[in-house]
Amino acid sequence: MTIQEMKTGYEEEVAYQKHMLKNLGYWIQLGTVTSGIGIVISYLYHQNLWLYILGISLFILGALLTITFSYVGWKGQQNIRAVVDDYDQKIKYFQHKVRQQTKVAPKVK
Repeated sequence: MTIQEMKTGYEEEVAYQKHMLKNLGYWIQLGTVTSGIGIVISYLYHQNLWLYILGISLFILGALLTITFSYVGWKGQQNIRAVVDDYDQKIKYFQHKVRQQTKVAPKVK
């Protein structure tokens, strides 16, 4: 595997993970909207027990979705940082090895 192939692979991985984080953002929005609908239903229909329970349930479900997907997004961002750091370490290692090989190689007369 060449350094260029490794670089391309890492770039594709980071792009894919960023795309997945964007998708998580949509799920976070869905959870927020669900919570908002739950709040509105429970506020408007607080006299009807079943609709009030439905509103509270939607609020709790939306809050749980938002919290869960926010945590997953946070862990995903940490994973992207870990991939980039791993790439940087490998590049530094390979550059160090190349420098050592060029310094140690005997000169041909």
